[in-house]
Amino acid sequence: MRTIVDLPEDQIEALADLCEREGISRAEAIRRAVRMLLAANWEADLAAAFGAWRDKDIDGVEYQRVIRAEWDQ
Repeated sequence: MRTIVDLPEDQIEALADLCEREGISRAEAIRRAVRMLLAANWEADLAAAFGAWRDKDIDGVEYQRVIRAEWDQ
């Protein structure tokens, strides 16, 4: 996918310096940045979901049995 990104001049210069040091293109630097941002958000979502059922007064195995029984109806 191609896209246009508007960046302030200071970020463009910093990105150019980074790309030169790393020996990568601006496109590659942006792909890496997006990958890191998505990974960080995925980890935050996972952490937020962890333990979501801890306050529920239901046995996990019993819950699965009830839900799966619906498939047979």
